[in-house]
Amino acid sequence: MKPIWIVDDDQSIRFVLEKALLREDLPTRSFTSPREVLAALENATEEDGPQILVSDIRMPGGSGLDLLEKVKEKLPGLPVIIMTAFSDLDSAVSAFQGGAFEYLPKPFDLPKAVELIRRAVEESQREEVAEERMASAPEMLGQAPAMQDVFRAIGRLSQSMVTVMITGESGSGKELVARALHKHSPRASGPFVAINTAAIPKDLLESELFGHERGAFTGAQTMRRGRFEQAEGGTLFLDEIGDMPFDLQTRLLRVLSDGHFYRVGGHNAVKANVRVIAATHQDLEQRVKEGGFREDLFHRLNVIRLRLPALRERREDVFMLTRHFLQQSAKQLGVEPKRISDTALQLLSNFGFPGNVRQLENICHWLTVMAPAQVIEPKDLPPEVLGMIPEPGKPLAAAEKSDAVRTEWAASSDKVLPGPAPEAALPVVAGVGQNWESGLEAEALALLATGRSDVWDVLTRRFESKLIQTALANTRGRRIEAAQKLGIGRNTITRKIQELHLE
Repeated sequence: MKPIWIVDDDQSIRFVLEKALLREDLPTRSFTSPREVLAALENATEEDGPQILVSDIRMPGGSGLDLLEKVKEKLPGLPVIIMTAFSDLDSAVSAFQGGAFEYLPKPFDLPKAVELIRRAVEESQREEVAEERMASAPEMLGQAPAMQDVFRAIGRLSQSMVTVMITGESGSGKELVARALHKHSPRASGPFVAINTAAIPKDLLESELFGHERGAFTGAQTMRRGRFEQAEGGTLFLDEIGDMPFDLQTRLLRVLSDGHFYRVGGHNAVKANVRVIAATHQDLEQRVKEGGFREDLFHRLNVIRLRLPALRERREDVFMLTRHFLQQSAKQLGVEPKRISDTALQLLSNFGFPGNVRQLENICHWLTVMAPAQVIEPKDLPPEVLGMIPEPGKPLAAAEKSDAVRTEWAASSDKVLPGPAPEAALPVVAGVGQNWESGLEAEALALLATGRSDVWDVLTRRFESKLIQTALANTRGRRIEAAQKLGIGRNTITRKIQELHLE
C-alpha cells in the first residue's frame, strides 16, 4: 500500500500521527513544509506516491491551501485532509472549495483522526478501482444486458442505411442512440440534424422541416433551407414523431417514398439525400388504431425498431452513470468531482427514476452543488430519492417541513447555485391542495429571515418554472396546448421557457 503523507511544521503532531497510523498498519511519510512535498511529488513514482495527503493549513514557507491547489493540479483524485485550528474554520470552507476530502480541527481526538484517515484510504482505494472501470467504459455507458442488446444492434446497423425507429420513455437517451447510429454509419462525415416535432408549433413545423421560398407567407423575407436540406448527406433525427400533425405525416411519407420534397411556397422538387431516424415515447400502434398516426407512415418508419430500456430496468448501470455525471457536472462548474458512498449509491440505485437517465443527470448536478462534503452520504441525497415528498394532500411533519424548507432555500440561493436550479433541486415542501399556501408562507419567511432583497424574484421564478413544467408534462411537451391550459399566449410561454432556461 502507498504511504500516507503528513506535512506539518510541528514535530509533535507528525510523531503522534505516525505512531497512531503505524499501529493501524498504515505506512507514512512525513514532511515539514509544502516545498518538500512538491519536490517529493516531482520524483515520486506511481508506487511510492501518496495514498492520502494530511496537511496543516499554516506553515512557514507555504500555506496548506496553496499546497492543496498545486497537489490537485498534479493528482486531482488524491484525497487531501486539511488540519486547522478552531480559529481557522473560515479557511476550512476554502479547503472544501479547493477540493479537500475533509478538514481535521486542532486539537484533534486521535482515534477520530485515525478513523477519518482510514475512511479516506478506503475511499481512495475504491476510487482507484472505479477509475480502472471507467477507463474501459464504452462510448455509451451501460453494462446491463438490455443495454448490451442496444450496443449490438448499433453495431449491426453500422454499415446500413435503413430507417430506424427508437422507442423508450422520456429521458432514456434516445437522441444519444441516434447520434451513435449516425457516428458509426457511412454518413458519419455528414451532418447530424435533430428536431423535436412536439416542441415546434404546428404552423411553423412544415417550414422547419422543408424550408420555404421568399414570400411564401408573411414574414418570409428570404428563402430558408429546412432541416431536410441541412441534413443533406447525413442523418435527420425526428424526435417525438408520434406528436407530428396528421397533414405533415403525409408530406413526410412522400419524402420517404420518393426522396423528393417541396419547400413551402415552392414549385421545384428538391432531392433529399438523408437517412431518417425517428423516436417516440408513445405507443405508435395504439396511435394508429386511434387514427392519430398514419399506418403507412408507421410501417415506413418502423423498418428496424430499437427499444431503449428505462433506467429502472438497468439498475446495475446507476453506479457507472452516477460517476460519469458527477465528473461531467464538476467539469462544467469548474469544481472538484464529488465521490459517493456505497450506502448513498445503494439508495440511489433503488430509486424508481421516472425521468430516467436525464433525471439521474439532474440529481448529480444538484449533488455537485449542494452536497456539503466531497463524499456524498445518504443524508445528502435530494428529498425525492429519500422519499420525503408527501402523498397528495398529506403535509410533511413539522421537522421534515423545516428540513425541506432549508433545502429549498439553499437550492434557490444565487450565492450557491450558479444559474437556474436543476429540476432535482425543487422538492415539494408541502402537499397539494390547500397546504401549498402554508408551504409558500414558510418558504417566504425562511428567505425573508436571511435579509435577502430578491425574495420576490426567487419565488416567482420557481413558481413559474414549476407551473410551466407541470403543464408541459400534462400536454406531453406541446407548448401551444400547455399555454391554452394555463391561460397565457403562445409567445408568452415561449419567452418564459427561454427566460427560465427550461429548454
